[in-house]
Amino acid sequence: MSDPTVTVAFQGLPGAYSHMACTRLFPGWSVLPCPAFEDAFAAVREGRARHAVLPIENSVAGRVADIHHLMPDSGLFIVNEFFLKVSHHLLVVPGTPLESVKVVRSHVHALGQCRKFIKAHGLTAIVHADTAGAAAELAEQRRPNEAAIASELAGEFYGLESLCANIEDENHNTTRFLVMAREPVVPRDDLACITTFVFQVRNVPAALYKALGGFATNGINMTKLESYQVGGTFVATQFYADVEGRPEDAPLTRALEELGHFTKEVRVLGVYPAHPYRFAARKGLPAE
Repeated sequence: MSDPTVTVAFQGLPGAYSHMACTRLFPGWSVLPCPAFEDAFAAVREGRARHAVLPIENSVAGRVADIHHLMPDSGLFIVNEFFLKVSHHLLVVPGTPLESVKVVRSHVHALGQCRKFIKAHGLTAIVHADTAGAAAELAEQRRPNEAAIASELAGEFYGLESLCANIEDENHNTTRFLVMAREPVVPRDDLACITTFVFQVRNVPAALYKALGGFATNGINMTKLESYQVGGTFVATQFYADVEGRPEDAPLTRALEELGHFTKEVRVLGVYPAHPYRFAARKGLPAE
C-alpha cells in the first residue's frame, strides 16, 4: 500500500494529462487515479493522498467544467499552480503504419485541437470519454486500422507506438493545474503570489462594477474572473477570481475591504506561488 504522505490524486485514468502533471510536479511519488473530481478531493480530505492535482483551464478549450462549482465546498486549499504544454500524440498498436489508420478516437477537446491533422489524413474522428481511456481501449482491443490521440505517457503506459507527435493545431495549447491540500501553505516572502477567492455580489444595480473598482484604484492585476450560477437559480451568481499579490499586501488588503462592502461573502481559496510560466508567457515563451 502506498504511503499517503507521498501520494498525489488526480481525475482520470493512468496516462491522462493530469497524470503527466503529477509526475512533473511530484517525481517519484505514488499516484492515485480517481474516476471523478469529487473523488480526488475526497482522497485528500480523507488522508489517502497528500495532494490533488486538478485542471482548472486550458488555453484552447477554456475552463474545465465542474471545478469552479466543486472547489469552494471541497474543504481544501490551493497551495500551488502548474502550467503544462499539451502535446498530443497519434498512438497505434505497435507496427501499424500511418496509411492503414482510418479511425481515431479521443476526448472531444483533443479531437477538436487536432482538426487539421485529422482532416489532412482523412481520418474519421470518434469521441471517447477521455484521452487515456481511448489509449487503454485501443491497447486492449488492438484494432489494426484505428488510433488514439493521447499523451506520450499514455503510449508508454499502455504499450502503444507514437506515429506522430505534437499533432495539435496550436502550439500554445497549455493546461493550467491547481494543487490542492488539506491545509493552506504560506509562500516564501521572496516569491510572487496569486490569491484566489470567490464572492457573491449583492443584488443591487452596478454591484459588480462597484465591487471591482477597488482592484483598479489600488493597482491590482486581476488575471481571472469567472461567473457561474449557484443554488439552482438565475439570480444568485458567484464569481471566481485570481489576482496577483497576497491579502496582507496593503493594496490588496484595501481592495478586498472595498469588495466586502458590495458582496455577501468573500472566501479566499488559496494564496500560492505564481508559476514561472505566467511571466514567460508575457514574453511569448512556451510552457514546459
